[in-house]
Amino acid sequence: MNTDLIFDNTEVAFSLKTDTELERAYFLFKMISIEPLVKIGTIATNFALKVNMPVEGLIRSTVFDHFCGGVNEEDCLYVIDKMYNKGVSSVLDYSVEGKENEQEFDSARDKVLKIIDFAKEIDAIPIAVFKPTGFGRFYLYEKITKGDKLDEKEQAEWDRVVDRFNAVCQKAKENDVAVLIDGEESWMQDAADTLVTQMMQKYNSEKPIVYNTLQMYRHDRLAFLKSEHDKAKVGKYFLGYKLVRGAYMEKENERAEDKGYKSPICASKALTDENFNQGLKYMIDNLDCMSLFAGTHNEDSSYLLISLMNEKGLLNNDPRIWFGQLYGMSDHISFNLANKGYNVAKYIPFGPVKDVMPYLIRRAEENTSVAGQTGRELALITREKKRRNQPKN
Repeated sequence: MNTDLIFDNTEVAFSLKTDTELERAYFLFKMISIEPLVKIGTIATNFALKVNMPVEGLIRSTVFDHFCGGVNEEDCLYVIDKMYNKGVSSVLDYSVEGKENEQEFDSARDKVLKIIDFAKEIDAIPIAVFKPTGFGRFYLYEKITKGDKLDEKEQAEWDRVVDRFNAVCQKAKENDVAVLIDGEESWMQDAADTLVTQMMQKYNSEKPIVYNTLQMYRHDRLAFLKSEHDKAKVGKYFLGYKLVRGAYMEKENERAEDKGYKSPICASKALTDENFNQGLKYMIDNLDCMSLFAGTHNEDSSYLLISLMNEKGLLNNDPRIWFGQLYGMSDHISFNLANKGYNVAKYIPFGPVKDVMPYLIRRAEENTSVAGQTGRELALITREKKRRNQPKN
């Protein structure tokens, strides 16, 4: 394990934050650390937006501006340029969720196509992203995953989902922009996985363009990775994977208990960590035909990946390896890695304030529930505030 504790450097970590922005971050994470406050705030915010109370300005100047880049692509440019000056790239993530009709699915596809064209012109945006359920109804993925036959109308609807995937992946290949496809709930994921594999077979013939996501809190994902590797060797195409721990743990465990099947989630946090780290090792051992986007806020896993790269004699900026974190979180990882020349990208959510609220609420709840995460952010911010307040010699 690499013992050079680069993530302790708060001066580099918060170099883009003004004193005012640092105070705002401290205030936000302090509020998020109080679980009842998050629950009350969530209910109050949803109600205020529903009855059209004038709260968008307040949301925009606090939680939105901390965790999001803007309301549209152009609005994000200031943040994108600022971060790229410090070596951190951006993944523009249109974070509007819960849409259910064909017009909205087409609109989401068009938004991603626009981002890929945007990315072609801007070096700071090497990667695009979308969610499978941004392009089609959850119900369809779930029905296919269960092995149920689609009726004629549903099949036509699914064909349109496939067309949307194709349009985006083809544009990504034409523009030489990688596209990450997010992972979702296990009971719809098999259909998404099969579709993403088809896209890899079609568009990853020369190098990884299409990336699937492996949520490593699922105990079956390492075996899935190995079986996909076997397929790729036979089919002579490249693999791209984003490795994350996972985002739907409580929902997964509750559903498994309600329906009486074994949960797909690892039995403990330690087993999830081990699964994630084994995934890193497997991919680093097979870089001849796969590329890795390590989406992690975990310091130990980040240090492990640094160590694995050192052992293999890989350059810090090897194009097959990216580190990724969410905008507004873990700046001590992102900016210190970039400062050492590693490939780093921040996921930058954007969209109309009202439409992005489900994403923001999830971020607040995640920071409240993940042990130590908010405390770590607060401790780092406090240390940086003290450093800035030290008298200059």
